[in-house]
Parts: sequence; structure tokens; C-alpha cells
Amino acid sequence: MPLHKYPVKIWDALKMKQGIYARLPKHYLKSLEPKEPTAVHWRPLGVQYRANPKTGQKERVQDVPIPIYYPPQSQDGLWGGEGWISGYRYANNDKLSNRLNKTWKPQLFKRELYSEILDHKFTITVTARTLDLIDASYGFDFYILKTPKEDLSSKLGMDLKRAMLLRLARKDTELYPNDSGKRQKVYHKYKQFEIPEEEAEWIGLSLEEAVEKQRQLEHKEPEPLFMACVKKLEEELHIQKLTQPHLTEKK
Repeated sequence: MPLHKYPVKIWDALKMKQGIYARLPKHYLKSLEPKEPTAVHWRPLGVQYRANPKTGQKERVQDVPIPIYYPPQSQDGLWGGEGWISGYRYANNDKLSNRLNKTWKPQLFKRELYSEILDHKFTITVTARTLDLIDASYGFDFYILKTPKEDLSSKLGMDLKRAMLLRLARKDTELYPNDSGKRQKVYHKYKQFEIPEEEAEWIGLSLEEAVEKQRQLEHKEPEPLFMACVKKLEEELHIQKLTQPHLTEKK
């Protein structure tokens, strides 16, 4: 006899369909749907079958992605989709020797990156691939705004994206306050990424942060009882005044 009404594996999916989770904005719930990130550490063939070069026979292709582990420190930097890969190596490069555990880690750098939209310089831990992607996107802001969540795989990156989108949505005058021409030029340059402010506020929030934000939006301060009595008394006096005849004195 099962111990639970529903299997443990589907608890997270059922949780999203009830309570405060079901009242989260639809665009945020859609962003939680799992998506395949761009292949970084392997090259997908993109086919299910191919011909054997020796026999010419049709055989199935094992197009299996390499499991990647993203350590906690990767959330505080921009690793460009890179992570830790666990595997094995042979001792002394001898295939007849024992296999040893090995973890491949990306090479990290500290770089200073400037954001036009935020008008601020950030010192961020990056990889060589991140710098190449920034150059290919023609700028740091374009890289953050263009790259989807599953490819950024960074909490810092999503927080920067939310801050940029909010500034674009609000047309904040704090950006270059002494140079309105430059401010309008920057807003026009990134106009294609503008979204409503109500939607930008939810970009990059974790599920716990989104639930807390929804709870604060739904929270209402309790009204004291005497205030309700005062309002009721005011309404009764107003109705009584309207029902009484209005007397006018003759001169």
C-alpha cells in the first residue's frame, strides 16, 4: 500500500497548481519551464541515426549531453554556461593503469565590465568564453539582454537583466542627469528589449523570492474595529441628513 496519495516525484509539479503558487503571474510561471541550454562542453550531432563509415549500416546515434555541475560561486559571476565536469583519467596516461577521479573546471578571471544602461562598472568573475560572447554581442548590455536564462545560468546575470529592463521600462531620468541627449540615445539603442514594468519586476526572481513578492502584494493591513464603526456612523449620519426636510426661512 502506498504511503502517499501522489508519488513524491510529482510533488513539485502539484505544488505549482494550488495555493499562492497558482496565483503567480503567468509570464513568470512560463519562465520556470525547463529549457535545454546551448551546448558548451559537447557538440550535438542533431540526428538520431547515421550510416556507419565502415559497413554503411544505419545505426542509432547516442546524442547524450554531458552532465554539468554549477557550483554556488557560479551564481555570483558570469561563466558563460561553463561549469564543472566530473570524469575519470588514467594514472600516468596509461590505459592499463587504474582510473582516477578528475574534475575539469573553467579558468576564471576578474574583469571590470561597464553597463551603459545602469551607468556603472561591475567587477565580475568571468571566463574566456564569457568575454568572447560579450564581444560577439557588441557590448556587455547586449549580452545580458540577449542571453536567455538557461544560458546565463547565473543569479547575478538575471539580477542585472532585471535592473536593466526596469530602467528601460521606467525611462529613469537618473541616467545621465546632466546629458538628456545621451540618455535618450541609450534608451533608443536598447528600445527593442523594452517590456512592461509589471513584467520586468519578476525577471530573474527565484521561486522563493517570487512567492514572497506575491505575498506582499496580496497582504492587507487589518483595519481597526473603531475605524469601521466610524465609517458606518458617517454613512448613517449622511443618509439621515439627506432624508430630513430642508427648511428655508422666508425674508
